[in-house]
Amino acid sequence: MGKIILTGDRPTGRLHLGHFVGSLSRRVQLQKSEEFDKIFIMIADAQALTDNADNPEKVRQNIIEVALDYLSCGIDPKRSTIFIQSQVAELCELAFYYMNLVTVQRLQRNPTVKAEIKLRDFAEEAIEGDTTQKKGIPVGFFTYPISQAADITAFKATTVPVGEDQEPMIEQTREIVHKFNTTYGEVLVVPEIMLPDNSACMRLPGTDGKAKMSKSLGNCIYLSDSEKDVKQKVMSMYTDPDHLRIEDPGKVEGNAVFTYLDAFCRDEHFEKYLPDYKNLDEMKAHYRRGGLGDVKCKKLLIAILNEMLAPIRERRAYWENNIEEVYRILEEGSLEARRTAAQTLNEVRGAMRINYFEDRELISEQAARYKAANQ
Repeated sequence: MGKIILTGDRPTGRLHLGHFVGSLSRRVQLQKSEEFDKIFIMIADAQALTDNADNPEKVRQNIIEVALDYLSCGIDPKRSTIFIQSQVAELCELAFYYMNLVTVQRLQRNPTVKAEIKLRDFAEEAIEGDTTQKKGIPVGFFTYPISQAADITAFKATTVPVGEDQEPMIEQTREIVHKFNTTYGEVLVVPEIMLPDNSACMRLPGTDGKAKMSKSLGNCIYLSDSEKDVKQKVMSMYTDPDHLRIEDPGKVEGNAVFTYLDAFCRDEHFEKYLPDYKNLDEMKAHYRRGGLGDVKCKKLLIAILNEMLAPIRERRAYWENNIEEVYRILEEGSLEARRTAAQTLNEVRGAMRINYFEDRELISEQAARYKAANQ
């Protein structure tokens, strides 16, 4: 069996540069690789409902936003299967079975779950000191690592391209696969994580210098932002708070502008937009010793980002005028995904010995046993 990719995003809003450098750009590249037989890209609406149950319309409306972002970035439905999670019912059944393979204590230790809970608007008050029972935390949200394991294993994914913050989730999937295979038989595939090549892309900070670009924090540059939006957001971006005058020495470490330049800048950009320097290292050296202002750095970043986003905006304009075709792509992808997941589910049921009606040997044995007993 060849290599298979499973990846996806929650439809809680438009996708941003953090998504692009963390996974989206890699998906576009991988489509052209002969190393992978299949790429499944999931719009994780069921997972989004775990903390948006009171606002399903938000999730419903953002399905199309995420699909538009996928197609605008260059995801080709002829090479990748784009599907909606809730339309593949087999994923729910797999997650139900996997729940018996994971303890509450193990979920409680998952760093990603703990970090995500802090980002949500759940009440901080704990019930009788038990942090697993925080008031307002839905069970579905608490157990979403199990749901994610179902998503990955349903398609027998060998590779999952994600950011580094998702490493604990992939590790938990690997544990579930190991537990299932040792308990029932070798059915599931152990997935490997694929991290971004560029270390600056591991976790792109927000425009306010926060540790992570996040829709909930409002510090995002969206893939659908206009040139004007990009300019406005970059010009207000966090830099070195001690770099008050141009002549002051500045720090590039922890400086969001330079982190973005690390992620997106190439040597040829300097020849095109800022010929004062040959490369980013020269520019950093000047900033460190003083004499280089933040505005000049930000203007370079604006030019680079708008150059990168221009073809994305152009493709988005096309797909926005063909919304019915977008929904057709999603429907066909969901049907294909369901066929694949159903095959895996049948194998899981067989390994668990709960495929009663398909097990003709079981029926024959039982019939013979009771017939003999009644003679």
